[in-house]
Amino acid sequence: MIMSRTEAAPDQALGDLTERLLAGLPAEAVVTDTDVTASYAHDMAGFCPAGVPAVVVLPRTVEEVQHVMRTATALRVPVVPQGARTGLSGGANASDGCIVLSLTKMDRILEINPVDRIAVVEPGVVNATLSRAVGEHGLYYPPDPSSWEMCTIGGNIGTASGGLCCVKYGVTAEYVLGLDVVLADGRLMSTGRRTAKGVAGYDLTRLFVGSEGSLGIVVRAVLALRPKPPQQLVLAAEFASAAAACDAVCRIMAGGHVPSLLELMDRTTVAAVNSMARMGLPETTEALLLAAFDTPDPAADLAAVGALCEAAGATQVVPADDAAESELLLQARRLSLTALEAVRGVTMIDDVCVPRSRLGDLIEGVERIAERHRLTIGVVAHAGDGNTHPTVCFDAADPDESRRARASFDEIMALGLELGGTITGEHGVGLLKKEWMAREIGPVGIEMQRGIKRVFDPLDLLNPGKLF
Repeated sequence: MIMSRTEAAPDQALGDLTERLLAGLPAEAVVTDTDVTASYAHDMAGFCPAGVPAVVVLPRTVEEVQHVMRTATALRVPVVPQGARTGLSGGANASDGCIVLSLTKMDRILEINPVDRIAVVEPGVVNATLSRAVGEHGLYYPPDPSSWEMCTIGGNIGTASGGLCCVKYGVTAEYVLGLDVVLADGRLMSTGRRTAKGVAGYDLTRLFVGSEGSLGIVVRAVLALRPKPPQQLVLAAEFASAAAACDAVCRIMAGGHVPSLLELMDRTTVAAVNSMARMGLPETTEALLLAAFDTPDPAADLAAVGALCEAAGATQVVPADDAAESELLLQARRLSLTALEAVRGVTMIDDVCVPRSRLGDLIEGVERIAERHRLTIGVVAHAGDGNTHPTVCFDAADPDESRRARASFDEIMALGLELGGTITGEHGVGLLKKEWMAREIGPVGIEMQRGIKRVFDPLDLLNPGKLF
């Protein structure tokens, strides 16, 4: 009988695990050096505990992933799947004694098919790499998380990530047609399809998207592509209040416009960007709204939206004339999180999503929370879909300030639920929001989620302790 890790002496257990793994993996794929394995312990989330992994495995093939899962099942060792570890909820954090399964070496684009408008990729392909590759074929892969130059497709699938273009093109889930998944016991399962349509049975593909590695290991994905759109043009509108900017958002969406981007920065964020980059944004700006169109006649669309912004009280509207000017206008948004981090050294980034009609209420509520806790909290938002990123700035070396930061974070999530929203629009639950997920979906919802988990992972080996 195989002795479990909890029963065996630590050195013996690690030796058994390493020996079993090396029986089906090349030596360079199995890392036990503690200085190296420590660097795989956590993602980019704050306030989330991370354990000490027993070993890090970096497979290159589906068969190697299957071997890892068979070994983990035989020895009852938990497995934490990882991509680039750019997540913000602790979903990729190691647990003590686990196998960290890093999929970054499985980074091949296996197929780009312009006729079927699909790409077939391994999970370690970087988002930006795929976007550039399909662009050479006149195609477009829309999901574009802010970390797109680093994050992987597998991680995007695991967290159902979004991005700046979601207002027009939607989130990752809408582009995943099919998956190859290694289950907890090492079996390989295919879900979904390569076709434009398909309704055979339960939609298991969607079930895996957003499951944060808790149901299986994605080893291959069939992704939908779109024709490459025209170059977008951008408009910047300044407002004397966040309420006026949110009113403009409502007017734009109610008017039937379909921008490719609709982003909002509050006064705290604008001030932080000004301080860091000296961009010359007016000090009186209380909110900055950025709108973009990638239509055949973007200038006409910008003119219509500019008029709506002025009707909502914009103090200045600046449309770009070309791609270079558009990029300059977007620079402020791209610098937002870096600028906010510079305010106090550490940030905690929320991703509460509310109905568009309640966006102004959320921003005003965050201002009150910041005042009550004596903290700097900036809000940047994918305004077109109501997905906000309240960003709490604090000094991690100050225990009281850290306590207030965590309290403010929780109050923002509670506010989001009060406004009819959700605790996470694109970052996932992980460890950071487990308690809040239970509040959002309720006891019956949690019971059903756990039941699904037991079907796919009866031994609770895959990313245990995450989500619920």
